[in-house]
Amino acid sequence: MIFRQMFEPVSSTYTYLLASRRGGEALLIDPVLEKVDRYRQLLKELDLKLVKAVDTHLHADHITGLGALRDLTQCVTVMGEQSKVDVVSIRVADGDQIGIEGINLDVLYTPGHTDDSYSFLFGDRVFTGDTLLIRGTGRTDFQNGDPRMQYESLFGRLLKLPDDTLVYPAHDYKGDTVSTIGEERACNPRLQVKSADEYAELMNNLNLANPKMMDVAVPANIRQGLAQAEIARAGWALSAEQAKAMVGRPDVALIDLREKRERERHGEIPGALHLSYQDLQANVSPSGILHVLGATPGKMLLFYCAFGERSAMAVRAAQDAGLASARHIEGGIDAWKAAGGALA
Repeated sequence: MIFRQMFEPVSSTYTYLLASRRGGEALLIDPVLEKVDRYRQLLKELDLKLVKAVDTHLHADHITGLGALRDLTQCVTVMGEQSKVDVVSIRVADGDQIGIEGINLDVLYTPGHTDDSYSFLFGDRVFTGDTLLIRGTGRTDFQNGDPRMQYESLFGRLLKLPDDTLVYPAHDYKGDTVSTIGEERACNPRLQVKSADEYAELMNNLNLANPKMMDVAVPANIRQGLAQAEIARAGWALSAEQAKAMVGRPDVALIDLREKRERERHGEIPGALHLSYQDLQANVSPSGILHVLGATPGKMLLFYCAFGERSAMAVRAAQDAGLASARHIEGGIDAWKAAGGALA
């Protein structure tokens, strides 16, 4: 396995790169916009392909690199289902997994710093975002933060992990790089409380100044969605209402780009082929199944995903591969449900 911890000094943010060597698929946790070129250089040097970029929560102290990485690498963006971000490719919930080849992160909902805060458990380590820091915890006084929720996230979830579990936070302001659950339980001053009431009293009286970039970072981080309007202007998009009239026709191949867990959780449009977005390039190649389908005279390729982000990227890739009949359902299955579309 490949593991790298990278540091952005202005906001003291840690970004984590994980990859399995065999296929070269990679995942980034909490990327920072200013470091996107460095991430891409490292991926090139290590001969890796970025498949997913994940944020632990809506950050207030830096602008995320999620949107830029998606636009530059066509990776999938991932955040929690409570996030106020306009569009990400996948929204996860407690108990889900975030997977790439050889790596699966267990998704833990750990609110309190914000209401969309998540941690990700991978084997012997946990990526705690701003929920649990090294000798500290994330503040709880903005973005729907709640010290009592954070107390439960800490004492009811994270501190129940094995003592030797490595703790990798999203920030550190002292130069520390890693800790353990046992070490934090014993040495973290904010965890030496006897009750949720005591913890709330402590957190409610920190009197911290707002993050310097909060007024810039939060609005920018909320607006991360791919500009699907560009795909629509090219004539490559159907509304959910239009798609309802197309589904089931013999001249339309409906293609679900989502992962198995998404289909199981949210349902699917009847009659769809299941071809994961991660396999898109192989499938639009001259020998791929989508190339064969798209070469059939009069056959439309109609992609959909969760919110239209992956399908918009798929349409562009298919068009670039010469598949002029490729289209997508704008807004994905989210829009399909809102339009009253049938689900299997």
